[in-house]
Amino acid sequence: MIIDVVVASTSRFQKFGRVSSPEEAEDLSGKVILEMIKAAGHSARYSLLPDGFVLRETVEKSSADAIIICGGTGLTHLDLTLEAIEPLFEKTLPGFGEIFRYKSLDEVGLRAMLTRAAAGVYHGRPVFCLPGSPGAARLGLDLILKEIEHIIGHIRE
Repeated sequence: MIIDVVVASTSRFQKFGRVSSPEEAEDLSGKVILEMIKAAGHSARYSLLPDGFVLRETVEKSSADAIIICGGTGLTHLDLTLEAIEPLFEKTLPGFGEIFRYKSLDEVGLRAMLTRAAAGVYHGRPVFCLPGSPGAARLGLDLILKEIEHIIGHIRE
């Protein structure tokens, strides 16, 4: 299975540009995600992009089995991942965001209500949008990797 990992960070992109690994961009969240994917026996492709509507093109052109976008899900005017990606969803997976927020309660308390973690299906592949912190990346991947094969199996039925 191939998973595209896209880290959405305008400030990091402005500092490091297009890079092919999280180490080149001092990206702890991207590193966590790639390590967890590889430990689960899957392949991953990494990219760093500015937040916003440029993400849409990446999702539209992806040939991966699944896509994980990390970052840009906050509440500031610069956090535009969901505004760019959710309109592409042919189906939404509301349970992912609900469980993510529920599990986040243990780590961040009531601030969990601020997360806009989301998931949906686009052109036969699941797309997951995670908050950008390393802790959120770890939690999100823990949830995703436990069910990714099952999710993809249902999508492809």
